[in-house]
Amino acid sequence: MLRVATWNVHEGVGADGRYDPQRVSRVLRELEAEVIALQEVPLGGHGRADLAGDIDMPSGWRLAVGPTLDTPARRFGNVVLSRYPIEEVRSIDLSFGRREPRGALDADIECRGRRLRIVATHLGLAPAERRDQVRRLLAAFDTDRMPVVLLGDINEWFVRGRPLRWLRAHFGVTRPVRSFPSCLPLFALDRIWMHPIERLVDVCAHRSATARVASDHLPVVAHIDWP
Repeated sequence: MLRVATWNVHEGVGADGRYDPQRVSRVLRELEAEVIALQEVPLGGHGRADLAGDIDMPSGWRLAVGPTLDTPARRFGNVVLSRYPIEEVRSIDLSFGRREPRGALDADIECRGRRLRIVATHLGLAPAERRDQVRRLLAAFDTDRMPVVLLGDINEWFVRGRPLRWLRAHFGVTRPVRSFPSCLPLFALDRIWMHPIERLVDVCAHRSATARVASDHLPVVAHIDWP
């Protein structure tokens, strides 16, 4: 099995209001995943934290950065961590009108002799925004070229909403797991889909004591059949 995970790290700030990259690092090690997508990652800027640089990654891990906000004052966005070589990285712009800039980090990973496409994203808060972003994401997929995993904070509160219906129609049905808020999970905002769907064996939330305080979201982990 291949183990992948997604986690909205809330800028590294936990339920106690503290920025604690070492606590984030502990949760990342707990996941024992081989590919991890992170959202809401501060990436530096004038007087700003750089969580991607502050976390304690095991030796040999690779990192790909996809800023959705990139100014001298502040860099912020998505990150993919991988135990395997990251061969190619692309960005998909998902910004909508004047709302907060959004995007997807699109990476090809050489995983045990085969390529796997990872698309890590964090969608917007407004329903019209999410509908537009899901349409653009689905238009960008070439699912016949290689297996693809879409994962991230989808921010979809409405279980019968069009974005989830479109994603299920494209990828197939996966089990939603409650991940937000981390102290008492009620909503399945953090999701993992895969094409071909038959390879997605299981999806679950990581509910350790450290994870419950390290962010306002719990990590979500999937096992993939990867021969």
